[in-house]
Amino acid sequence: MEFVVEEGKKPHHQCSTLLLPALSIGNVGQLAMDLMVSSTRAERIGFFDDPFLLPCVGNDAYGPQPQGQLALPLEAYDSSSNAVTLVQQRSPVVKGKMVEFAKNLADFAAATGKKHAVVLSSLDFGRCRNIDMSSGLQTYYLSSTTSDGTDDYCEQLGWKRLQEYNPTQRCWKYLSTLAEGNALQDDNPFEDELEEEDYYPSLPFAALFSCFKAKGLKVTCLLCYCSEGDNIQDAFHLAEAACKLLGLSPSNFHGNEGNGWLIPYSWKTVYGPPPDMSIF
Repeated sequence: MEFVVEEGKKPHHQCSTLLLPALSIGNVGQLAMDLMVSSTRAERIGFFDDPFLLPCVGNDAYGPQPQGQLALPLEAYDSSSNAVTLVQQRSPVVKGKMVEFAKNLADFAAATGKKHAVVLSSLDFGRCRNIDMSSGLQTYYLSSTTSDGTDDYCEQLGWKRLQEYNPTQRCWKYLSTLAEGNALQDDNPFEDELEEEDYYPSLPFAALFSCFKAKGLKVTCLLCYCSEGDNIQDAFHLAEAACKLLGLSPSNFHGNEGNGWLIPYSWKTVYGPPPDMSIF
């Protein structure tokens, strides 16, 4: 992976936290990152050229006026006032190369002095065994702070550790040894018929978690269950969770929403116009 710095820009070394999405159902992590980049008014400092990422190109996702700046598959933004580097991923990883891609990102994070990586991802609502919707959307987490994935601060925030995380389970163990460079290809359990317990470690957030952890970084995955469809509210939910974890206040973002959020310009057409209510 090569990191290309924008002409006339330079990374801010005080940005010790890395915030990034993991692709999953409904693209909620990516939507949340759009919201964070837009609301913090983060500055694009460069982009990544990675062989394991499919190419794509598009219009500027944040500026209402054409600036001649194209959106690329993997971009880095710095919010120096919040000491956060935000990475936005716009295209999927080549099939079978997720761990290699995660290792490249972990190498970048370690080389640039990051101390904490925060991964935002969604989970398939159909896979959830026990969920209580009486208090609204729930936030789940997974942390490298302890071996069992728990974190006292996340618990204080009222979040629940991902119950299905089991570091001794075969796929989680394989991911860990692979991230550390000690696994053999012949031992790959993902080539077998996957069982129910193999679902979570097969997701992109699990590879990112394992690879960042192997590099000695603190890693926190923030997760929410959702279904395919209009996932804007889920994106707000994950973005708000990220702000709580990092001690940021959306009310200070001075956005175009009453709570301080700045809606990305690209969201104007993301789900099309609302339905005609006369049909109901």
